[in-house]
Amino acid sequence: MKTMKNKKDVKVLFMGTPEIAKGCLEQLVKDGWNVIGAFTREDKPVGRKQIMTPPPVKVYAAEQNIPVYQPKTLRGEATELIKELAPDLIVVVAYGRILPKEVIDTPQFGCLNLHVSLLPKYRGAAPIQWALINGDKQTGVTVMHIDEGLDTGDIVDVLPIEIGEDETQEELFSDVEEKGKVFLSKVCEDVVNGVATRTPQDHAKATLAP
Repeated sequence: MKTMKNKKDVKVLFMGTPEIAKGCLEQLVKDGWNVIGAFTREDKPVGRKQIMTPPPVKVYAAEQNIPVYQPKTLRGEATELIKELAPDLIVVVAYGRILPKEVIDTPQFGCLNLHVSLLPKYRGAAPIQWALINGDKQTGVTVMHIDEGLDTGDIVDVLPIEIGEDETQEELFSDVEEKGKVFLSKVCEDVVNGVATRTPQDHAKATLAP
C-alpha cells in the first residue's frame, strides 16, 4: 500500500494573479500545503486616479508571510531563483505568463494548472465568457500538467459544472471559483501521492477563447 505524503513535506510554489488565483492559494494554505512562495504579476494602475494596486495574490500572500515575487519575465534570473527555491510542485492559476521549459522541468511532481473550461474546449484567457456567449449548458474546471503550449498539456482530472439558465457571469465565476479551488487541492494530493492519471488532449477538438 502506498504511503500518503504529508502536505507539509511538499514544497509548493504558487503562481497566479487575480481573485480566482487568490481563492486557490487560500485553499492550499487552509488545507495545510507548504507554500514556499507566490509568483504574481506586477502591481498596476487601477481606476480613474490610476492608483498603483497590488494583485489579489500578492495581498493575501503577504498577509500569510509567504514570500512574493513579481518578475517581469520567468526567464533568466527568475528561472535561477525558481531552481534555488527547489519546489516539489508548481501550481498555476491565471498567472498570465507562459512557463519556459526549464521552469516546467524543475519540480519533481511537475507544474499543475487550473483552467476554467473542460479542455480542450476554450483554450485561452476567457473561457467562462465564451461559454456564456455561446449559450453552453455546462462548463467546468480542468487540472492539467503544463507543457510549452497554451493550455495544451495532459489532463489530470476534470470537474463539470452546470450553468444555470439565468446565471450571470459574476455568479458563474463565483461558483467555478468555490468548486474549483477545493478540486485543485484534491488533485494536487492525487498527483503527489502517485494516484493521478494523465490523459493527452485531443488537439483536433480544441477551440479557442481569446
